Amino acid sequence: MALTGPQQYPTELLDTTMDQLRTLLAVHETGTALAAARLLGREQSSVQKQLDTMNRTFGALCGEALVLKRGRGKDVLFTATGEALVELARRTLENWTDGIHDARRRLGRTLSVGSTRYTLGFLLDAVERVSEAYERRGVDLKVTHVRTGDLFARLRAKELDLVCGSIVVVEGEEEAELAPFDVIEWRRSGLSLLTNLPQEELPGPAVGASELKGMPLVVSAGGLIGNFLTSWYGPDFRQDLTIAAEIEAAHYGFELLRSGVVSGAMLVTQGIGEAAESGSLPEAGGLRRLDIVGDVGPRTEVLVGVFARRGDRDSCDPGHPLNLLWDALKKENERWWLRS
Repeated sequence: MALTGPQQYPTELLDTTMDQLRTLLAVHETGTALAAARLLGREQSSVQKQLDTMNRTFGALCGEALVLKRGRGKDVLFTATGEALVELARRTLENWTDGIHDARRRLGRTLSVGSTRYTLGFLLDAVERVSEAYERRGVDLKVTHVRTGDLFARLRAKELDLVCGSIVVVEGEEEAELAPFDVIEWRRSGLSLLTNLPQEELPGPAVGASELKGMPLVVSAGGLIGNFLTSWYGPDFRQDLTIAAEIEAAHYGFELLRSGVVSGAMLVTQGIGEAAESGSLPEAGGLRRLDIVGDVGPRTEVLVGVFARRGDRDSCDPGHPLNLLWDALKKENERWWLRS
């Protein structure tokens, strides 16, 4: 009769520790015991001892060692059994880490929050409202910079519990995209142009999206701007537009235009355009703003707000750190609208 329950596990397997599994992953990542020791801040002899122990253990259990030496200065060779155990070790450690994080979140011991650069001030104002309560309860608040394109992915992966940021919503797709999330909507807007072109060459105060063709453009092809252009012109928008410079960070585009290295116009969100025009974004000072009228493709907008996984807040009591911060963000949102 086959044994079931805890007594069925081989003693050798139970002697394998999580620290040994971490060492195995480090050797797999770096290639040698010496490099793994440097990564882990240990002596090479300590790492090699753990490797030898696991080789003996799994050699006896499976009939094949995990790692084979290939000579001085060469990376070790992982056998098929070794590769299989590496994947099992990775999943095991990740599952344990996720479980611990879930328990800490459920108990209100930790909260992971993300923000894009331009919504950080909004978040920090809300954090001030809850800082005393967090200190009393010993809450470990982690604030992380998040890129717009990663916002929902990091929420879905449970890397973050709440995010302040911007997304692009397209008419006909918005309901399905936002269904998995609770949302505090801060504002909606379109795009603007910041330009160094003279007014007689590019008059304002607005231009149609259809007029962008032929205009020398500075664009961030990823994130919000890329989503807009894809919505308006399709995934091959580069074939329809004249892109003078493709950038990853907005401040680099501002510098290109202000220095005169590029003569043209930069696509930005309306909020950034207004900040530049008002003088509250010094790195874009001296550039002229025009609004873009979306006269091509489906109606597309930037939604700036706060996002959390649907159901998380309802599963927590009202005094949980997630709900406290959510309520503080709602108050900040109301205060912003009163000032506007």
